[in-house]
Amino acid sequence: MQWHDWVGLAGVAVVLLAFFLLQAGKLHGNAFVYQLLNALGAAAVVLSLFYNFNLSAFVVETCWVAISIYGMWRGFKQRQWE
Repeated sequence: MQWHDWVGLAGVAVVLLAFFLLQAGKLHGNAFVYQLLNALGAAAVVLSLFYNFNLSAFVVETCWVAISIYGMWRGFKQRQWE
């Protein structure tokens, strides 16, 4: 395995950790940490896909990053008005 494979696997682990923590009640879906873990994990998978490209995985992970960033932005805007 090459470095980008390890980065992709680490990204998968981060996304799964975030989901596990959500299911275990340790994080909330609108929490910044949850959104950040999702964005970083998905971005790591996207990076690995530049070396071993798969269109469907690229689309889902790119959307995962975008939605996570939107969640962080939305949370920031809501906290700003509180």
